[in-house]
Amino acid sequence: MASSRGEFSSRFGFIMAAAGSAVGLGNIWGFPTQAASNGGAAFLLVYLFLAFSLAYPALMAELIIGRHAHANAVNALRQISPGPVSKRIGATTGIAGFIVASLILSFYAIVAGWMMAHCLASLAHLAGMEDLASWLTEFSFSRNIVFMLIFMGLTIGIISEGVQAGIERWSSRLMPMLLITLVVLTGYVFTLDGASDGLRVYLLPDFERALSPKLIISALGAAFFSLSLGVGTMLIYGSYVSDKENLPTLGGMVTLVDISIAVLAGFLVLPAMYVALHNGVEIFNEAGALISEDTLIFTVLPALFDTMGVAGVVVSLTFFFLMSIAALTSSISMLEVPVAYTIEEHGVTRKKAVLIIGTLIAGVSTVILLNFGQLFGLVIAVTTRYSQPLLGFMLCVYAGWIWHRDSLLQELRKGNAGAEHSLFWKIWPGYVRVVCPLIILAIFAQSLLG
Repeated sequence: MASSRGEFSSRFGFIMAAAGSAVGLGNIWGFPTQAASNGGAAFLLVYLFLAFSLAYPALMAELIIGRHAHANAVNALRQISPGPVSKRIGATTGIAGFIVASLILSFYAIVAGWMMAHCLASLAHLAGMEDLASWLTEFSFSRNIVFMLIFMGLTIGIISEGVQAGIERWSSRLMPMLLITLVVLTGYVFTLDGASDGLRVYLLPDFERALSPKLIISALGAAFFSLSLGVGTMLIYGSYVSDKENLPTLGGMVTLVDISIAVLAGFLVLPAMYVALHNGVEIFNEAGALISEDTLIFTVLPALFDTMGVAGVVVSLTFFFLMSIAALTSSISMLEVPVAYTIEEHGVTRKKAVLIIGTLIAGVSTVILLNFGQLFGLVIAVTTRYSQPLLGFMLCVYAGWIWHRDSLLQELRKGNAGAEHSLFWKIWPGYVRVVCPLIILAIFAQSLLG
């Protein structure tokens, strides 16, 4: 069954694809700004602990369910359900997952378009085309829709080629490119005046602040969302994994790559912020809070690049190229969730399914752009703050409570004959039953209460 619907051809291909799904704008944009707003090193320590204690177990729930079923989320949750009621709830959860993934992609494509536009603006500056550069960096409907459509076109083109020729092939190219770009850019920022101040903030923890409930809840959310959990992206990627693979090991590698890139992004963004401060760019208000945390990338960093002359244009080009790659590796996994469902449940060809769904999502993005002030923040809140935690909660419930324990163990034995003797099996089943759902509910409660 797996072979007829596509399968990753290598462990490296899967790790690059799954890590690419997880490594998105949240890792390179969200994590560093949250760290800067929550004590730097204190946030980093708590995040590292929670990423392995929450994100990894929840990731494994999706991977194991997906590999067992070799099917989309709707069918997969039906397969592990013992009765008609749990089957209906599972199918509803799967449908909600691909709807939420599609809505996330609808606003993600807009933001990714901004990244691409800023990248090209740097080239326009180098070519002396200042009018074009201004259009590319100013907020306008024409700029926004053009680059949203370009980004969606790239995503559609990759997904149309299937698992190996599309997702795996391009993830295996883009992820190494992303990592190399991130390392080179970070190394350059380290050479600039002011960078050492940012490094001190990032690496010297205030242990009292590490116990702050606000910081812990923020780190919980960052750890959960950094792995792209809840909407079925990891479940669908797990469904393309060979039965011969050891899933706990694969999941650990994906988690490690994802966290490493988020941490490395902190080494880039926090020092860059303090370089900007050193160059006269204000980054904190009178209360000591970050100015425009949500738009840091489009305010503080461009202001920094402007102070650096020609070198700043090159750094800006490299940085926004990096962000564009991060966005693309995530978007292909989001689009694959509804595409896989449509292909398998309705018998539509891949190219037709990708074109129809991609066009519909681009249509939703257009509606958001036409009503930006009312819809953009609302869609983000509904999907990431409320829906994603609840869907993650349901996936943990199905892995921990609904799916029969013996069947789950048989799935793990496919890639590890002695799975029942492993430390993973001794800890994970109980952990995903109790600890993960409680932590995810805490994240959801924090979203409700603010």
